[in-house]
Amino acid sequence: MIAFEATRAWAEAQDAADPLRDFRADFHIPQHEGRDTLYFCGNSLGLQPKGVRAAIEAELADWSGLAVEAHFRGRSPWMHYHEYVRDAMADVVGAQPHEVVAMNSLGVNLHLMLVSFYRPTAARPAILMEAGAFPTDRYALESQVRFHGFDPSTDLIELEADGTGGTLSMAAIERAIAEHGHRIALIVLPGVQYRTGQVFDLARIVRLGHARGCVVGFDLAHAVGNLPLALHDSGADFAVWCTYKYLNAGPGAVAGCFVHDRHAHADVPRFAGWWGHDKHTRFKMGPHFVPTPGADGWQISNPPILALAPLRASLDVFRRAGMPRLVEKSRRLTTYLDWLIRSRLDDTLDIVTPNDPAQRGAQLSVRVRAGRDAGRALFEYLEGRGVIGDWREPDVIRLSPTPLYNRYSDCLGAVEVIEAWRSQA
Repeated sequence: MIAFEATRAWAEAQDAADPLRDFRADFHIPQHEGRDTLYFCGNSLGLQPKGVRAAIEAELADWSGLAVEAHFRGRSPWMHYHEYVRDAMADVVGAQPHEVVAMNSLGVNLHLMLVSFYRPTAARPAILMEAGAFPTDRYALESQVRFHGFDPSTDLIELEADGTGGTLSMAAIERAIAEHGHRIALIVLPGVQYRTGQVFDLARIVRLGHARGCVVGFDLAHAVGNLPLALHDSGADFAVWCTYKYLNAGPGAVAGCFVHDRHAHADVPRFAGWWGHDKHTRFKMGPHFVPTPGADGWQISNPPILALAPLRASLDVFRRAGMPRLVEKSRRLTTYLDWLIRSRLDDTLDIVTPNDPAQRGAQLSVRVRAGRDAGRALFEYLEGRGVIGDWREPDVIRLSPTPLYNRYSDCLGAVEVIEAWRSQA
């Protein structure tokens, strides 16, 4: 355990000794009054990698110079462009390359997965999810239950938080599966709960669900690029995620999708599209859909080149940094921020996120003890002084020290700004 110190000299010494310190220079840091912001919002929108501009301009150059021929003769031929991010993304999520694909957006991918993996019957119509899920998930799951002719009031089982700060215990998940497993068709839970920052044990949830005959999938929007994931080994049937948070692929970036290898050749219902057809016969233009084995078989449209280029640039940074080193730094940074808040702001803030590093990633969710109005006032004060986090209703401020570009001195700086607000509040 590191012996932390709440001094500028100690924090700057840690930054100087950080083996990942040079990766900060790979990103554009927003400015505030001529200085770098203290940016703690990588859990909402990651910073822009400096390689993105060149990646996009390369495709623009091929478009202008080659037009349609860039599909075959470009520097990175467009015909196979989505495959250029496959291996690196598989490494980030702990999957086999053919189990992942970059396509669409998270909400669209979730619906596509539900088409194939939510197959309700009169005896087994239910979906198990968390109460207070991110709206994308709640809307998608409820609409799918209705689409199949079932009633969300009885067939959408929502697990209420039972832990400190609104967290959900593994015991509660286990009890719900034991009680309702016989009528649950599908379990969909997050890798990280967006409001509290709580991490869920994917492999254990899969084992519990599969033992009762349930299909199990995950929304990993706040987990990918943040946590050590082993999707293939977890046994999850499917997972979806966005790439604009920790993966830094830009606002509204192309999302990702995982389909486990055991479904690679499965004859399951799906919304078929031309680009999901077997690539060896795709251009024969036949009338009968033959899916490409693996996650590629769920593609509908051809890949958006200009949207994939930033993801490719960001994944190159991840490849050079390596997830094990990023996770190690993330745990140290987040633990330091946690220690600073508990030791210097314990009378002001409550930390919602679990204290156990195994149950959190690069996010601390805090509440101001004086209440929601004071919380909003603090959030606005932070913004006005170049400390960028985000606000989630009803009363949570999220601060995420992201290991690719955040520093120990950033954590100390944020706490010093909060102390200044407390002294004048």
